[in-house]
Amino acid sequence: MEIITTRKEFPKYKKFEIEYEGRPLSMEVGKMGELCNAAVLTKYGNTTILVTCTASARPKDGIDYFPLSVDFNEKLYAVGRIPGSFMRREGKPSLNAVLASRLIDRPMRPLFPYDLRNDVVLACEVLSVDPDCSPEITAMIGASAAVSISDVPFNGPIAGIVLGWDGEKYLFNPTAAEKENNRMITTIAATHKKIVMIESEADQVPDDVMYEGIVQAHERVQPVLDLIDKMVEEVGKPKFEYEHASFDQELFDLLCANEMEGMEYCMDTDDKNVRESRVNEWITKVEEKYEEEHPDMMDYMDEILYKMQKQIVKRWLLAGHRVDGRKMNEIRPLDAEVDVIPLVHGSAMFTRGQTQVLSIATLSTLSDSQKLDTIWPEEEKRFMHHYNMPPYSCGEARAARSTGRREYGHGALVEKALDSVIPEVEDFPYAIRVVSEILSSNGSTSQGSICGTTMALLDAGVPLKAPVAGISCGLIQDGDDFTTFIDIQGVEDFHGEMDFKVAGTKDGITAIQMDLKNDGLKHEIVKSAFEMTREARYQILDNIMLPAISEPRPLAASAPKMIKMSINPDKIREVIGTGGKVIQKLTAETGCKIDIEDDGTIYIASKDIEACRAARKSIEDIVFEPEIGALYYGKVTNIRSDFGAWVELAPGKDGLIKIKDLEFKRTEKVEDVLNLGDMTWVKVMNVDDRGRIDLSRKDALKERGEA
Repeated sequence: MEIITTRKEFPKYKKFEIEYEGRPLSMEVGKMGELCNAAVLTKYGNTTILVTCTASARPKDGIDYFPLSVDFNEKLYAVGRIPGSFMRREGKPSLNAVLASRLIDRPMRPLFPYDLRNDVVLACEVLSVDPDCSPEITAMIGASAAVSISDVPFNGPIAGIVLGWDGEKYLFNPTAAEKENNRMITTIAATHKKIVMIESEADQVPDDVMYEGIVQAHERVQPVLDLIDKMVEEVGKPKFEYEHASFDQELFDLLCANEMEGMEYCMDTDDKNVRESRVNEWITKVEEKYEEEHPDMMDYMDEILYKMQKQIVKRWLLAGHRVDGRKMNEIRPLDAEVDVIPLVHGSAMFTRGQTQVLSIATLSTLSDSQKLDTIWPEEEKRFMHHYNMPPYSCGEARAARSTGRREYGHGALVEKALDSVIPEVEDFPYAIRVVSEILSSNGSTSQGSICGTTMALLDAGVPLKAPVAGISCGLIQDGDDFTTFIDIQGVEDFHGEMDFKVAGTKDGITAIQMDLKNDGLKHEIVKSAFEMTREARYQILDNIMLPAISEPRPLAASAPKMIKMSINPDKIREVIGTGGKVIQKLTAETGCKIDIEDDGTIYIASKDIEACRAARKSIEDIVFEPEIGALYYGKVTNIRSDFGAWVELAPGKDGLIKIKDLEFKRTEKVEDVLNLGDMTWVKVMNVDDRGRIDLSRKDALKERGEA
């Protein structure tokens, strides 16, 4: 039987390309992922990512949100590595992959129709990584292009860019070499006219430098947006019609006309529990009043509540009135204290209104640093922050589940905010972990965690370069009119249009995370947010945090004490011993934890500093190398009467004093001068190629003026 083969053609294949910050950016369509709503092979330099957009044909039943999923799928073959797990294949996404997914999700989600209920999945398959070209930016551009040319409704496109600063000039999409002397990594996503996302990690960069860089970065993304527009024009599909989420407009209008005053009463309190209690009473009342006319009213109640409350919050904020009665520039009541938990290495509690965070610091040896197995260059993380927000913090009676993407994201934000002020390992050779437990949540828990973590680290004795405070800024808009306000609480976050989180020291910004519910920000709004958050963090530092703790405390008794020493790298094998016998014996005898680096640096840790010193002395003895011409005070360990005496310079290191070198006068037998166990000064005269040491007592005494 003859088998017939033909070569497949790709008649719809097209390639779109430009130069983007000095490197080629290309997007190919029509060859891969034919069954998806859209697929774009995106290449920036040699970073290659296949982004696919897939949407369900029908809406998902029983949900009141847009079910968008963004998956950043890192594959270690992209950097020429085999996974380190037992299975030797990729497992669950790494933290960086989760953060990359959020980086793409956050700017894109607000640009989809709010009532779209079809599943939409954006899958970013990382195929190769060029260290000079960010995979996150490449994936973001590819995701924007894929949705834009697909039939999925989308009010884009967006494009992304990385902003750097070396202290003198801005760097746009910096290369690996440029990142070496870079003081910030700020990722910006934007549409043609507005900023839609900012995510930053910085080394105390001045606010005005950050703002000006963002403005310039917005201009730099325009060619990418133009390229995606061209793709839409040439290969874009018509957007599909979707089933709009059902809503009882008649009931909504009726409740707004007759029951709005009651809802305003429900909202007019600074206590979250009181507000929820009042709302529940209001629901019971209106249900009894209108259920006969509208028997299915409870099916729409969540959406009605949201819209009514949003109207109230927006109207009040535009009039300068906040739900809890604060002024626009007023922070909720604050409290800070340290040393709140016994036995732990450091602890602090930070309270802002009804938001309360307990942060606990733990110090350990560098061997407890987190090992990373990802596509990114970083292989180890010494400073770790973990954020936990249990259901009880929101007053919810449900069991806690595994860590979610939001918790990963907030934990990483605190790490970014503090990373630049963590002391260098040479100055503080510890692995550091802080866990922030959210005890009560009513807005800005991540910024409360930044404040709590700063104080917990100082309480643990970590010599921070500067204390860091975090604060959030909100936004409400009406056409071109806008109002920004400081320290948003939960209801303002839920019904507002922006959560602009800024962390920093007195000298500059260390982290930013901006989330939006609208289609983006004009530059003047970004500038207003910077001005408001800068003054707020100064106030928090000066009035609350520094009075609680301004300097690092001594290490807690329960914290490991650390001694650092250096040896000749050639001597490492002697310290470790065959099969690790020497170091295992040393660890057992002293109770110390000993970490040895490849360069010969050794870290010795124990709760007992004397044990550390004993271990150091033992290691010094093991690697002891006598210096020719140096004097040593040693013990006589062996004698041959007519030949000489052996003197121990260090454990296991003996040298020979020949009988002629005991004294300047003739010596008949060694015992006329030295006996076993005597202590004597000796001078090293020579060390031969077999390591044998020649000593002289008479030369040592002469040099000491005793002969």
